[in-house]
Amino acid sequence: MTATGTAANGKPIKDQVSPEEWRTRVDLAAFYRLVAKHGMDDLVGTHLSARVPGHPDQFLLNPYGQLFNQITASSLVKVDVEGNTILDSGYPVNAAGFTIHSAVLMGRSDVNSVAHTHTIPGMAISATEAGILPLTQNSARFYQRVGTHDYEGPATDLDERQRLQRDLGDKDALVLRNHGLLVASPSVRQAWSALYNLEKVCKVQLMAQSTGEELIMPSESIMRHCYEQMQRSSSGGNSQRRDGWESQLRLLDRDDASYAH
Repeated sequence: MTATGTAANGKPIKDQVSPEEWRTRVDLAAFYRLVAKHGMDDLVGTHLSARVPGHPDQFLLNPYGQLFNQITASSLVKVDVEGNTILDSGYPVNAAGFTIHSAVLMGRSDVNSVAHTHTIPGMAISATEAGILPLTQNSARFYQRVGTHDYEGPATDLDERQRLQRDLGDKDALVLRNHGLLVASPSVRQAWSALYNLEKVCKVQLMAQSTGEELIMPSESIMRHCYEQMQRSSSGGNSQRRDGWESQLRLLDRDDASYAH
């Protein structure tokens, strides 16, 4: 980015995008800041994306080289699913990030935001045979909604996209074996909520396993019932008021509102 809020062409990013895209940019930049704030970032590694409203074959990705707590709405890079840069902020994109996010967004029209992390709990769970276990109320949210994808090395080979699409299927999340976590959601705020809760699920599971005690797991019928309850609750008219998104934005605004620039 050549200047604050300015693209490589010297013009302000905000003046070159629709109001809907700008809103999505602000939300995605906030998502990056929240991931950093909650300790789920990995220096300049990992990535979060959002589909550009009105352009299903285009999405926003982080400027490779910036820390997550430095990312702004204007610094996000707009690319298409073929890898072409549509609006240049002066930064490249992570090649593995392009492969993973283009795969999910190409394969799922119902998904508009994807998040992939390399957190210690997520990587630890990804290296276990069992993966995510149905241990707690939080894990019921992901009951039978998490797929697995075997490790193939850094995701820079475009032919891996087909296998990522296959392994995610219609699920909400993936455990990338020996690698980390991925969530796929209809919106940025839903992706944030899913990632936050999946991270907590991994932390609690590791703590429970570390005790050496026998694990107590609810029955399949209870987990299914709990998942269905959560689905009904999340489809209610006030569900977004309960996901904590606005309160998280207020925390960002209090500390540093530059993400929205």
